[in-house]
Amino acid sequence: MKKIIIILSSIIVIIFIILMIFLFNTDSKDKDIDNIKEKKPTENIPLEEDNKFSKLSYYKKENLDRYKAYQDNNKDLSIEDIVTRVNLNLDKEFYTDTIPATNLNTNYLFVNKFNYLDSNYIPNNLELLDNSYAKSGIYLVKEAKDNIEKLISDAKNDGMNIRVISAYRSYTYQENLYNNYVKSDGVEMADTYSARAGYSEHQTGLVVDVTRAFDDFNNFENTNEYNWMLENAHNYGFILRYPKNKEKITTYSFEAWHYRYVGIELAQKIKASSLTFDEYYARYLESDNN
Repeated sequence: MKKIIIILSSIIVIIFIILMIFLFNTDSKDKDIDNIKEKKPTENIPLEEDNKFSKLSYYKKENLDRYKAYQDNNKDLSIEDIVTRVNLNLDKEFYTDTIPATNLNTNYLFVNKFNYLDSNYIPNNLELLDNSYAKSGIYLVKEAKDNIEKLISDAKNDGMNIRVISAYRSYTYQENLYNNYVKSDGVEMADTYSARAGYSEHQTGLVVDVTRAFDDFNNFENTNEYNWMLENAHNYGFILRYPKNKEKITTYSFEAWHYRYVGIELAQKIKASSLTFDEYYARYLESDNN
């Protein structure tokens, strides 16, 4: 009898221990579930970098607040356009927070109202254009010169008569030109069509102003030569620098006669993208070439 009592007591103890273990585990699981429920809201809070702008390759963390502010004032623009324009400083006043232009003496050289050339900058390899292609005294960087001469020759074979009327301009030349425009039209108007000294693409030696031979350049848009340039210039490394309806990006009024040399491969890419040089530079060239 005593043996049976001992066995029963042992069974009761074992059952008690099993019951306690079960209750302890159940309580622990409940606590874990409570902790998970408490943590969920924290896990869903987005990090600062988890924003709609940061997915773009040309996103700049330091510009995040400016992207948001610019979007508030330009709700019709895409995320791509917001980031591009802010990176170009188009949310700021012209000629403020300016920086020295980089990639000097390359086809990637980018000059606008926020990127300037020093007053003593003269591009390498300037060469004089032959008078059969241009007015007398016109200089261009050799690569651009060789290609504009080929362009004009091929255009002539197609019945076009294109002539270069302006190309490289020194800092001093541009300074005098701009000041004369200011005297005539005032600063605000002059800034829409002429660059201040140091901010002119002409100083790069990579720009040509063209027209139909011996015709007023202001009439170039209405010529067959202009249409030919639109269809063919990129195959010679030139792009229309200040296109129509892009004034808010280029910051200059449309200029049918102003072409910038960027090299054949890059010109073809820009042409295919339908972007301005400014936009293409901000999205694809700035980070790769600085």
